[in-house]
Amino acid sequence: MNYILFDGDVRDDLLPFTFTRSVADLRIGILTIREKWEKYLGVTTTTLTEEYLSEKFPMVELDHNIFINAAFCPTQKLVETIEFLQPNQGVKIGDDILAFYSTLDQEEVDFDSYDWIYHEEDVLKISHTWDLFQKNDRAIREDFMLITEDRISQEIPTTVQVLGKENIFIEEGAVLNFCTLNATKGPIYIGKNAEIMEGSVIRGPFALGDHAQVKLATKIYGATTVGPHCRVGGEVSNSVLFAYSNKGHDGFLGNSVLGEWCNIGADSNNSNLKNNYGTVKLWNYPKGQMIDTQLQFCGLMMGDHSKCGINTMFNTGTVVGVCANVFGAGFPDNYIPNFTWGGITDKEKYLPEKAFETAKIVMSRRNEEFTDLEKDILLAVFDQTEEWL
Repeated sequence: MNYILFDGDVRDDLLPFTFTRSVADLRIGILTIREKWEKYLGVTTTTLTEEYLSEKFPMVELDHNIFINAAFCPTQKLVETIEFLQPNQGVKIGDDILAFYSTLDQEEVDFDSYDWIYHEEDVLKISHTWDLFQKNDRAIREDFMLITEDRISQEIPTTVQVLGKENIFIEEGAVLNFCTLNATKGPIYIGKNAEIMEGSVIRGPFALGDHAQVKLATKIYGATTVGPHCRVGGEVSNSVLFAYSNKGHDGFLGNSVLGEWCNIGADSNNSNLKNNYGTVKLWNYPKGQMIDTQLQFCGLMMGDHSKCGINTMFNTGTVVGVCANVFGAGFPDNYIPNFTWGGITDKEKYLPEKAFETAKIVMSRRNEEFTDLEKDILLAVFDQTEEWL
């Protein structure tokens, strides 16, 4: 069967992260949503997303296809239901369309003619940006079970202080010595060739991706995900870093999400709790205004290729778009548009040519190429959102 993951109606609520990727390629837990589905289904999936993203995330449509709403994370029971779908059948959870069977000879999909199966299981759904950290505890636990089932961890080095050894899994090539791992509150997963440096103290649930690095004397609270090739230091709590992003120095990052190729300057901090202990408001792109998250703890949302200078102070509930370079004294605004240079006083447009020069240098340091395709995607984002600057 051919499986296609589609963005669904939550895509715009997941900006700025979906400016540069499909919903399926968001990371929560250990894996991206796509990686979860492919591991359960045992096949490669393709994507129905925005046109300007379709070259990087293409769709392959065959004679028979099952479309899956990428905002939902898989379970074994859900996958079994989807695998047995027949033409003109679909799966709903409440009013949400989760999956439907389509054939290439259908001129259009008439959902009124479909036979709907209502799935009653509690399935993890990503509807808002803050769900990525708010629901990360559950996602790490589910991914840990999925990835480690019937597998044997590498030995924990004798220099490592451990609590809850049975909840720790270390992949081949990982390096860790003279650190403390406490997995009594949730599992700890250490990816291939990852490194935890001396003096670090980590409490689960925690996921460290392949080739990622925890620097000297870092303090990490669950539920936190440090994606592949990321580097973290200082203090981190209940945050998600997608891949290739750095928060390598002292400073606090809490209840936050960083996309790819972000960099947090030394001694930078974000607030994750208001002084009056009220609920946090966060910028919503489709509404064009701040909305109430109903959360007491909510920190920083930073899109791909964005940076901040040293000693930057982010207020509670700050959204930074794509390709922004934030610096200056004081607190930046709670909403910083794409391609902003400055962000505190004397803000100006960060011209794509300048932003791309930086992206090329940053990616080359990790032996990655800033391709014409990446450039075209970011140019499309700039063109779509230039009026917001």
